[in-house]
Formats: sequence, structure tokens, C-alpha cells
Amino acid sequence: MKIFIESIDRGIWNAVVNGSYIPMSVVNGESIVKAYDRLSEAENKRVQYDCVAKNIITPALHLDEFFRVSQCSSAKEMWDILEVTHEGTNDVERARKHAIIQEYKLFRMQLGETIADVQKRFTHIVNHLIGLGKQFDKEELNIKILKCLDRSW
Repeated sequence: MKIFIESIDRGIWNAVVNGSYIPMSVVNGESIVKAYDRLSEAENKRVQYDCVAKNIITPALHLDEFFRVSQCSSAKEMWDILEVTHEGTNDVERARKHAIIQEYKLFRMQLGETIADVQKRFTHIVNHLIGLGKQFDKEELNIKILKCLDRSW
């Protein structure tokens, strides 16, 4: 989703991550929200980013997910709810990372498994770990995959 939104306009992704832009003006030393008809073209475009982001996110959701975020007032609020729903809190992410690290450590070729299946399963685990911030050297991965093969290899 990030790649898709950024490909349209990075300002839209900025609205998802940082929240919608609220143009302010100073009147009598007090900051107030600028009236819509007083916005410059650039300010209007920045305000519009949040609307575009919500319009991109909403149709990509299943019905249950849509109901979960349908009352959100900003794309950031929608994204934050979806992020916690699908990725969990920091504690959940840490537990998931430890579980996948354990799966990586215990990785072995299974009885009757083809090399293609081993490679597919191994790549899946490594990609999850990379997604969670773990870094690997190619040499480390090569040694790991070679050690996990059964004696016939």
C-alpha cells in the first residue's frame, strides 16, 4: 500500500503517516484554522492529500476492515487502526520476531521435501525476518541453507 500511495504522490503518503494538514493563520496574535476560501493553491493541495489517501485506502479493504475504520476522520487514524490490527502492538511484533527467529534457528529440510519447497519455505521465513528488521549476510544465509539439507544432498 505504501508503494502504491507514494507512486501517486509522496505528499499523500505523508498525510497517512503524519496526519492531515491543517492550514492555520494568525489573527490578533491567535492561531486559528484558515477558512477554506482563503487557502492558497498549495495549501488546498496539501489539505486534499488526506481525502485522496482515504479514497485510496477505503476500497482496498474487506467489509469487516471497512467497518473498523469507517468512522475515522483522517487517513492517519485509519492507517493506525489497520496497522495495529494487522501488525499488532510493539509487544506482539517483538513476540512474532522471536517466534520467527526460533523457526529460522530450527529450520531443517523435511522428509520428502524437494529443494524447491525448502528454498520457498526458507525464503518465506527470511523475508519475514527482514520485514521485522533483521539483517543477514548472503554468506550466513548460504551456510544456513546448506546445513539444513538432508544427507542425500
